[in-house]
Formats: sequence, structure tokens, C-alpha cells
Amino acid sequence: MPADWPTRLSLAEATVKNVLALLPRDLRAEAERVPVSLETRPNRALQEDGIEPDTLGLFVGEPFSEIGTTTSPLPAQVILFLDNIWDAADGDEAEYREEIRATLLHELGHYLGLDEIDLEERGLD
Repeated sequence: MPADWPTRLSLAEATVKNVLALLPRDLRAEAERVPVSLETRPNRALQEDGIEPDTLGLFVGEPFSEIGTTTSPLPAQVILFLDNIWDAADGDEAEYREEIRATLLHELGHYLGLDEIDLEERGLD
């Protein structure tokens, strides 16, 4: 069971790559435009902005459907918090990969303009 950061990071990078490769071609093209950052946990600034310390993932920036129409100062980005995902998976590698997949798809859904209800209806909640 990998518990160290380099192993978790390597597993996450491979999982993100695989998830993106399995998306339908048109969706993959849009999803690959969004950088995916891999962090340990939400930093102090994010927590001060209201992000819970145990958050698994976060989409920030302009959704694809609103590019150029908002005043968002941040470019679109997905952030996955690997220590939190590892904790949610109870240290199980297979569950860790599944949590990364589910969290990535959820956050990509936000990039594509889906709200929480839309994500729930698609099984990405």
C-alpha cells in the first residue's frame, strides 16, 4: 500500500492520464485544455476562502461555456488534493485510483458548466 507522496503522485498522474484518454474524443479535446494540479491538501488561502480542509478536488476559473464572459481573474484549473483522496480511500490503492477518477470527472463537469444537480443526475456527485 503506497503511503509516500512520490508513489501517490505517480499513481495519480497515471490515473489522470488514463481517465482523459478514455473520454470521448470531443470531450477529451476540451478536458485536455484544463490543467490538472496535484496538491496534498487545500492550503491556508483556500481554506480562508471557505474550502473545507478535507475537500477532494476543486475547479477554479472560468467554465468552458463562459470563457470570455466573466471577470474571473483565474484561468480554468482542476486541483486534486491527493492526501485527502488517499484518506477517503482508506489507504487502498484501487479505491484511491477510483476516487481520483470520480473527483476528476466531477471537477471536469464543473469546467463544462454542470452544476451540482447536473453532476448528481449524471452520477458524478
